[in-house]
Amino acid sequence: MRSFFRAFKTIAWAFLGIRKSKDREKDFEHLNIIHIIIAGLLSAALFIGLLMAIIHWIVPTAHS
Repeated sequence: MRSFFRAFKTIAWAFLGIRKSKDREKDFEHLNIIHIIIAGLLSAALFIGLLMAIIHWIVPTAHS
């Protein structure tokens, strides 16, 4: 379970783009690739959902 949360931390740093290559390589050595893939997909879905929520909040909807 700890490596799954560490995968989310790794994905968060990757989204920001401020990860040292040495630390990234260390993460890939110790993390399960399935955890990284699942964390990446969930993080991307959360990010897209957040963007959609912001857009719906900012842009008024037209009622017909």
